[in-house]
Amino acid sequence: MDGLPAGLEIDEDFVNHQLARRQRGYGRGGRMSIETDKIKILNGVRFGKTTGAPVSLWIENRDFRNWETIMATSGERTEDADNRAFHRPRPGHADLAGYYKYGIDDLRDVLERASARETTSRVAAGGFAKLLLRPFGINIYSHVLTLGGVAINPDELPETHEAIEDRAESNDFRCAGSDETLTQMKARVDSALKEGVTLGGRIEIVATGVPAGLGSYVQWDQRLDGELAKSIMSVPAVKSVAIGAGDIADQVPGTEFHDEIIYEENRLTRPTNRAGGLEGGVTNGMPVVAQAVMKPISTMRKALRSVSLKTGESEEAHWERSDVTAVPACGVVCEAMMALTLADAFLKKYGGDSMAEIAAHFQASQDLIHQRLH
Repeated sequence: MDGLPAGLEIDEDFVNHQLARRQRGYGRGGRMSIETDKIKILNGVRFGKTTGAPVSLWIENRDFRNWETIMATSGERTEDADNRAFHRPRPGHADLAGYYKYGIDDLRDVLERASARETTSRVAAGGFAKLLLRPFGINIYSHVLTLGGVAINPDELPETHEAIEDRAESNDFRCAGSDETLTQMKARVDSALKEGVTLGGRIEIVATGVPAGLGSYVQWDQRLDGELAKSIMSVPAVKSVAIGAGDIADQVPGTEFHDEIIYEENRLTRPTNRAGGLEGGVTNGMPVVAQAVMKPISTMRKALRSVSLKTGESEEAHWERSDVTAVPACGVVCEAMMALTLADAFLKKYGGDSMAEIAAHFQASQDLIHQRLH
């Protein structure tokens, strides 16, 4: 990670907790019993604080011990590698795309690189981004809205962001819904496991305390809503991203969609937040809210039809160990991507080489806004 200012206090336990959250969730597979992810900081941090130099992290992949001969970087191809090769692309996965793009015969090369295992590093880096944003009052959390067709009723949600986050973190579905909803989700996952199928869902990602003025409408590629959509869409298996209530914008008139502006308690605010905290690609001081839809995982015991790339014959798609669902974990990865994107935007506006310099810039900006409103 490059660009972290000097003087940022690093809480390794906090980052490791983010990694643990990524590994939890009802419906996960056997991989989670193998890995216990923890960071080792290699450089860029001294006595618990960043130095301004790039920060490198090492996270051991314990399962790699079982693959050293199969995925060796040198030497002759082994019998083990041949035995574990596969040629039946899975619908929905990157297998066939990688075959077309790189001309790879053994699809394991595609499987290993396109694996969502890479999200481990995203969550670790996102933990550092959260630590950067936290001193300025910015907090990021997520919660599951639907899983396998079981959806929460908005009336079930607690009234405050803090309560929603606490409720979501208290259960294996990372859902702030009622106990009845959680019971229905569990039954749906249990049923899918027996059927040999996988389940997707919808996640809401929220950043509170975000100051107004991050992002820009001056150039198309500087719009923060576009950057957030891109970063969240890049998470494996995410197929749809909406900012705020963007997924209903085609169904209601403007009078029922746009957020009115009021002056209350010496500040400008909104009684609603359908814009998701962004207007014109710039934050408006309301919480930044995005929703992501994760598709069902592509690897299923109840395999779909495919074709052997060796013989051209119709066969069932390849199966390897898989989760029934990873929607709760996907929310943690989406949090990391939102944190990294907001941290970039924050540093562009308030940037400096040290935390003290950034804090001074931030405070001066907030003082100026306060003066203008008065």
